[in-house]
Amino acid sequence: MAIEETRTTMSPPTRGSAGQEPRSGTASPQASPRAWTTRLVIVGIVLAALNLRPAITSFGALLEEVRDGLGMSGSVAGLLTSVPPLCFAVFGVMAPRLARRFGPGAVVCAGMVAITAGLAIRPYTGSAAGFLAASALALMGIAVSNVLMPVIVKRWFPDRVGSMTGLYSMALALGTSAAAALTVPMTDALGGSWRSGLAVWAGLAGVAVLPWIALVRTRDAASPGGERAPAAAAAPHESDGLRITRSRTAWALAVFFGLQATAAYITMGWMPQIFRDAGVSAGTAGLLLAVTMVMGVPLAFVIPRLATRLPHQGPIVVALGACGLAGYAGLYAAPAGGAWAWALLLGVSNCAFPLALTMVGMRARTGAGVAQLSAFAQSTGYLLSIPGPLLVGVLYQHSGGWGLPIALMAALMIPQIAVGVLAGRDRTVEDEATPVPSP
Repeated sequence: MAIEETRTTMSPPTRGSAGQEPRSGTASPQASPRAWTTRLVIVGIVLAALNLRPAITSFGALLEEVRDGLGMSGSVAGLLTSVPPLCFAVFGVMAPRLARRFGPGAVVCAGMVAITAGLAIRPYTGSAAGFLAASALALMGIAVSNVLMPVIVKRWFPDRVGSMTGLYSMALALGTSAAAALTVPMTDALGGSWRSGLAVWAGLAGVAVLPWIALVRTRDAASPGGERAPAAAAAPHESDGLRITRSRTAWALAVFFGLQATAAYITMGWMPQIFRDAGVSAGTAGLLLAVTMVMGVPLAFVIPRLATRLPHQGPIVVALGACGLAGYAGLYAAPAGGAWAWALLLGVSNCAFPLALTMVGMRARTGAGVAQLSAFAQSTGYLLSIPGPLLVGVLYQHSGGWGLPIALMAALMIPQIAVGVLAGRDRTVEDEATPVPSP
């Protein structure tokens, strides 16, 4: 797989272009291997996406058992719930540099190995510190893969960014929901040990390593265009002069990413408690959260495809934001009476995540541009998302109810819509962040 090409365009080669002309009148011998490699890339993308959230949601499902088993204090447990966005921000920054050095495929492969090792080790460390360290290892693998998935999609499928981002986002949502819904039943089936219930997800991550090993064994050399180039050959050339922090679009996308991540983490962390405090049973509250998360499976495939067909993604941003505002209004006015409707509306609103990923691929022309934009938007966004869930908890504790926290959630939706509209404009970061050379 060619991770770095020697040309800056992302367009696939036309028949008969350089590097694909048959010799001596025979058919190109590269056609079949290239098709096989493309299918392998698709399998790798889907399997990688399935593993980008189970490390988080499987732990949440067994949080009480883990605390009891490791003698973990409430403050340490709270730290663990805040670690994922911090790791995504810190380690995600490293992804473009690693990709230039080793190639995105090799980095994603290493990321899948890190996830596998972290998930396999953490249940058996025997201490809260060891559990935290192994979790950080898995989250590091998730962080670099988060950033590089849009890069691989852009490079291999430049004319299908929407559909491939949709497929990737749908697999990510499916992995998120599956880990939340199946961890407890699998724990019971495995004898009731929370260690087995958490460790079983290392098996899924291990399967995801296999297609990336096969791709890396080709030294990332067989590009979509049939060319051969070293992993970092084009990266410096493509990124020369690009100052991502000078791009208004990059900043708008980073803030949009951060606000939608804030809403998602607040929803995952606090929505069941909102329903339970309103008189909904614990089992039903869990089902309501599952409904919210499952909404991302079909919509994560539809929204990116729709986004790539529009010159401006602002209308989608507004529609998703309106669903969020309606859901929060319902939670405030009648949390139990319309619980299923509010869960559905918030599930639709949370599909701002696949839209943000799609815009990352659309707002840059080159592979290096996508890598820089993806790292900047995700790292900055995840940093911005850290205070949100904590602030909701503080407001809930000091006010004794959910009025103020829900008002905060709704208030944050307004700037999310505004910056999302700005990020959805038809322009690229290269146009804004590359200085014009002096005559």
